[in-house]
Amino acid sequence: MAKQKKAQWPWHLLTGLILVLGVLAIWYSTSLISYEWRWNRVPQYFAYHAEQAQRAADYGSVESISRQGSDALVTLSVEGGEQQQLTVASDSLQLSEGDDVAEGDVIGVTRHWAAGPLLWGLWTTLWISVAAGVFGLLIGLVTGLCRLSANPTLRHLSTVYVELVRGTPLLVQIFIFYFFIGTVLNLSREFAGVAALALFTGAYVGEIVRAGVQSIVRGQDEAARSLGLSAAQSMRHVILPQAFKRVLPPLAGQFISLVKDTSLVSVIAITELTKSGREAITTSFSTFEIWFCVAALYLVINLPLSQIANRLERRLAQSD
Repeated sequence: MAKQKKAQWPWHLLTGLILVLGVLAIWYSTSLISYEWRWNRVPQYFAYHAEQAQRAADYGSVESISRQGSDALVTLSVEGGEQQQLTVASDSLQLSEGDDVAEGDVIGVTRHWAAGPLLWGLWTTLWISVAAGVFGLLIGLVTGLCRLSANPTLRHLSTVYVELVRGTPLLVQIFIFYFFIGTVLNLSREFAGVAALALFTGAYVGEIVRAGVQSIVRGQDEAARSLGLSAAQSMRHVILPQAFKRVLPPLAGQFISLVKDTSLVSVIAITELTKSGREAITTSFSTFEIWFCVAALYLVINLPLSQIANRLERRLAQSD
C-alpha cells in the first residue's frame, strides 16, 4: 500500500504566520520609540532630477524666448554680434525678453535623471566584489596547490600566508594595507581595498581548494599517472574537475561573504553601499528606511548568487 503523502499546507501557513509576526514585531518596536516612517524621502537616494545651470557666455541681452512645451529656447545677443541659444526648463527661466545679461549670469536650468548615492554605492560594491573575487579565486587556487606541493618552501610560505590572514581581522588588514603598504607604494584607496579583500578571500579559497583536492581519493591520481599523464596533467584534467564539484558550495558561501565584507572598505573612505547609506541617513534622517533599503540591495546581489550556485551544483551532480 502506497504511503499517504502528508499535507504541506499547515507548514506553509505556519511559515507565513511567523513572517507576519516578525513584521508586526518590527512595527511594534518602532512604535515604542515613536518613530515616524518617512518612506517618501527614500526614492531620491536611488534616482533624482539633477539640475544643471545654463549661463550666459558673455555680456549682452535676451533677444527672444520661445516656449517649447516644458522647455524654453532662449536666444541671447552677445557682444560681437553673435548669438547664444540655450534650452532651459520653462519654470526655471529667470529673465524676460530685452533683459540685459552679464557673463556667467544664470539663465535657467536643465533637468535630467541621475543616479542617487545608493545606486552609486551599489555599483561600487559590485565592481569591488567582482574584482576582489576574481583575484581572490586566482590567489586561492595557487595557494591551495602550494599547500599540497612537495616543495617545502612553497608549502611553508603558503601556510604562513593562510594562517596570518585567517588569524587577523579583515579590518586590521585593510588598515595595514592602506596606511602602510599603500602609503609606501603610493596606491589609491580603491586599489588598496580590492587588494586587501582579494588577499583575505584568497586565503580562505586556498583552504577550500586544498580540502577539495584532498577529498579526491588517491586512486584517481594513480590511475591518471598510470595512463601516462604527468602530475600537472593529472591535477588539471582529473583531480581539479572532480574537486570543483565538491568545493562549489563553500566557494559560493565565501563569495557571498565577500560581498558583505566590502562594507569594511568604507573605513578608508571608499563610498560603497554601506557608506552611501550612512551618508543618506545624515541628510534624510530616515534611519530605519535607509538601512532596510541597504539590506535589501545586499540581498539583491547575494540571492541570485546563491541560486546560481545551487543550480550549477545540481547540474554538476547530474553529470556524475
